Amino acid sequence: MKLLWSTAAMALLALPGLARAQGAPDEASAVSDAAHAPVLTVSGSAAIASDYRFRGISQTDRDMAVQAGVTVAHDSGFYVGAWGSNLAGWGTFGGANMELDLIGGYKAALTEHATFDVGLTWYMYPGGADKTDFAEPYVKLSGTTGPATLTAGVAYAPKQQALGRWYRTGADAAAGVYTNPGAKDDNLYLWGDAALAVDGTPFTTKAHIGHSSGQDGLGPNATAVAPTGDYWDWSLGAEATWRDLTLNLSYVGTDISSREAAYLQPSFSKGQDGTGNIAGDTILASLTAAF
Repeated sequence: MKLLWSTAAMALLALPGLARAQGAPDEASAVSDAAHAPVLTVSGSAAIASDYRFRGISQTDRDMAVQAGVTVAHDSGFYVGAWGSNLAGWGTFGGANMELDLIGGYKAALTEHATFDVGLTWYMYPGGADKTDFAEPYVKLSGTTGPATLTAGVAYAPKQQALGRWYRTGADAAAGVYTNPGAKDDNLYLWGDAALAVDGTPFTTKAHIGHSSGQDGLGPNATAVAPTGDYWDWSLGAEATWRDLTLNLSYVGTDISSREAAYLQPSFSKGQDGTGNIAGDTILASLTAAF
């Protein structure tokens, strides 16, 4: 037995030299290969916010939100990620208490100061009613010039039942009477973002403008991505960053008036009680920790 172990040990010691003799990569080559090995980068964040506004409309009934996300990016430009938030009121999509977004895409540098990003977001509402999830491809183009960063994007969700107008009015939804069950619709969202870093300070000013068009009315769970079919949303604010913490304060709003949203009530209101406008202007505060 001792002879067997000794023979095995000698064979193992001889393998590296034998491998080099047969043309296997030496240590320098191994280091070079390691330098060119695929690299994965993991990043993420966790945040608390005074409200969760999706394209200007509250998904938490104008109450606080806890949110978190993680992204895994490959050095080739491909990435996958997930993001989640609690929900309430309008945002519950038939009973879901959370939104979970699964994201996949590809990001590439066009020039030293411009990037191109294409991907798809799958919006999921675990625990919600049937036909709530929907897919939305997107394209983004970003560029920097000095302290300014500009982004233009388009997101198009093709026809799906989650976006269809199943209820004609909020009263129909409250009564549980489908006007057009099984309807499908699409939605187009165009947006632009601007950020300007204040030189020598931790502050950055930000602005956003977006336009939704498509679904006009209430979907299968008395919600809608574009509840009035055609509306604008915007935000204007500033944020301060200290180490991995970012504090943001923004003024957020839409051009959906209470009168325009009246036919959506009571779904489209705080507390689902038929009053208020969850698309009205608000001050939104958030604190985000990056990791």
